[in-house]
Amino acid sequence: MIERYPFHERICHWLTGFAYLYCLATGLAFYSPYLFWLAVMLGGGPTSRFWHPMVGVVFVIATSWMHQIWRGDVKIEAADKEWLDKAKYYVQNEDEKVPAQGKFNAGQKIFYWAMFYGAFLLLLSGAFMWFPEYTPQMLRPWMIIIHEGAALITIGAFIIHVYMGVFTVPGSVDAMVHGFVSKDWAKAHHRLWFQQKTGE
Repeated sequence: MIERYPFHERICHWLTGFAYLYCLATGLAFYSPYLFWLAVMLGGGPTSRFWHPMVGVVFVIATSWMHQIWRGDVKIEAADKEWLDKAKYYVQNEDEKVPAQGKFNAGQKIFYWAMFYGAFLLLLSGAFMWFPEYTPQMLRPWMIIIHEGAALITIGAFIIHVYMGVFTVPGSVDAMVHGFVSKDWAKAHHRLWFQQKTGE
């Protein structure tokens, strides 16, 4: 077994993930009356309204912390385009047919950047919605559109991320819980990272 995620990386990941989940649940409750039961389960409408922007700020702070940790690992490089061209093999769990990747593959990098930029779009638009009395009336509809658009993009990315981690690449969730992966797993999914980590 080799260490894939040190303790501070796992804490950062789960803090970011749970903050996003709370904002997702409360945001959906505000978006549609058919989903308001989510707010009821989380303490009621006023409570959810109070904590939604607060936890949103936590999400952005955690995302910024994550950027400090992983920014060197998520740069889009030339090898990533080749990986994307052969992504179907990754989805089919035929990793030997895709180019060797570093700590994160091209799909994970795209997810990262979608969430990173999405977080700041949500913060920017959400700030105007948080204090509507200070927002010019002509800007309010645009802030709502930006907020909803950024939310939809991050929701789609989040669903794919969870699906891939849980169902397509077994062992990914365990790695983020315990921090370690087997050498066989590392060689199969992240050969370049494995070679850099072990020198083998």
